[in-house]
Amino acid sequence: MVIQSNTLLIAGVDEAGRGPLAGPVVCAAVILKKGQKLPGLNDSKKLSEKKREKLYELITKNCISYGVGVLDNLYIDEHNIVKAVQKANEIAVDELLEKIEEKTGKKLKAESLLVLIDGCDKQILKVPFKTIIKGDTFIREIMAASIIAKVTRDRMMKKYDEMYPGYEFARHKGYDTRLHRSLLNKLKPCEIHRMSYTPVYEAYNMR
Repeated sequence: MVIQSNTLLIAGVDEAGRGPLAGPVVCAAVILKKGQKLPGLNDSKKLSEKKREKLYELITKNCISYGVGVLDNLYIDEHNIVKAVQKANEIAVDELLEKIEEKTGKKLKAESLLVLIDGCDKQILKVPFKTIIKGDTFIREIMAASIIAKVTRDRMMKKYDEMYPGYEFARHKGYDTRLHRSLLNKLKPCEIHRMSYTPVYEAYNMR
């Protein structure tokens, strides 16, 4: 992989798992190749699971670089979800940069990269960045990042479904659905539930 010194690379960043009552938050960063063909690319929330999985393979196998940051429910409970997303974004971008360095043998200069982040939260990145509200609806790199984050997290929740039978994490992925609430109140929170979230706290204290 050759990167011209005067080329400005665009990295998209997005997260999955901000609102769920259980499981981690997962952030992804990705730099697409110029003209990289990704048929049907869209915000991950607007795609079927089958389509997301297909695009995930196309993105990760053919992009210039990507990184993923994962922080569990314990970190979220200790620091809050906004700070968890900030930190996970930083981890994802750092991994993306490390992969580029491994491939090229050189560190990417800060002025050669611009990170576009979905949303408007304050960030802690050490590289140039810009936050964009609803960026996952019109910026290809952010759309791609949303897919990587979503697929990564969904796969994790399916594994948790096997570890914690009865909660049906493979179905609702930890989100605050009627099914999840019902099972949470019946079984009480397990090790991956976010105790700082009101429905989980209330279920834990329910007699």
